[in-house]
Amino acid sequence: MNTPLPAPVTDDARPRLAPMYRLQFEPAQDCWVLLYPEGLVKLNGPASEILKRCSGQASVADLTADLEQAFNQPGLRGDVGDFLADALARGWIV
Repeated sequence: MNTPLPAPVTDDARPRLAPMYRLQFEPAQDCWVLLYPEGLVKLNGPASEILKRCSGQASVADLTADLEQAFNQPGLRGDVGDFLADALARGWIV
């Protein structure tokens, strides 16, 4: 059985964390985590950097440009879009 692919996230979308989630640095884990009532998701570096920028104010194009500048790494739109589509499918962002 094929799993459907997540819907693509457009450049003008303004993602933000879903209401039941909170992003915070967890010293005991020495990483960023996404907290929700049933538990937490331990995030890797790129995931946390993307989610930190999901304020609902910046567009996907803007947050991608910010990441490209901050890490001196052009061409991140595909990776950012893939992660955001997955985060949207998981209910982490709206």
